[in-house]
Amino acid sequence: MPEKVALVTGASSGFGLLTSIELAKAGFRVVATMRDVGRRERLDQAVATSGVSARIDVRALDVTRFETIQSFVETVVGDYGRLDVLVNNAGFAVAGFAEDIKLDELRRQFETNFFGAVAMTKAALPTMRRQHSGHIIQISSIAGLHGSVTVSSYAASKHALEGWSESLRLEVNALGIKAVLVEPGAFQTDIWTRGAVMGEQATKETSPNLRAVCACARPSKSFPKPTRSWSRSSSSRSRKIPTPSFATWRAATRNSNWR
Repeated sequence: MPEKVALVTGASSGFGLLTSIELAKAGFRVVATMRDVGRRERLDQAVATSGVSARIDVRALDVTRFETIQSFVETVVGDYGRLDVLVNNAGFAVAGFAEDIKLDELRRQFETNFFGAVAMTKAALPTMRRQHSGHIIQISSIAGLHGSVTVSSYAASKHALEGWSESLRLEVNALGIKAVLVEPGAFQTDIWTRGAVMGEQATKETSPNLRAVCACARPSKSFPKPTRSWSRSSSSRSRKIPTPSFATWRAATRNSNWR
């Protein structure tokens, strides 16, 4: 039986890192990608600890460089002969009240969180169609179901991913391709630190929301850390919600005086 191949984006930390390790431990050949391979240290440490170095192939990939994505996926398929799993995990968060976010900041949010996932999926589909099999896993967020204070841009990008992926699932199911959404709650990953970008206007004295932003944007130390335990489900529904910790998410952004 041929070795199954998985491609994971945003594998330098958090869910992308843990997913890469778990897939490798399950016997997959994993192409673990990240925008800057200079940030691979944590992945390398986890690979060494788990003893899966023979199954991990680390490559550089920026999902917003749309012109390179098709050739990147074709190279992976050329190297390994197939592509069984695509995990679209790469993402970041633009923070700030909607009133303060510039349109170009919102566009950049969508380019990574939505259009990046779309471009990766479209590049993978021809191979999966030929195979009559494949699994596309979209790492969405509880924010894709519920908006919250200061994360309108992030929530909007995840809502877009939700709608697109639900439609995609219906279109490709008959081809033997499964498309699913994973909607985590708030976890202590880099999305709250290195992966968070404050809107430029949101931090200026001219912002009418500055005081509220400063109060709401503090990361909560109560967020759970991601673990290597994933929920398993035989359900054909497109959504899988490992930990619906929306209350924790709200607690981190609630400010009764923001009005």
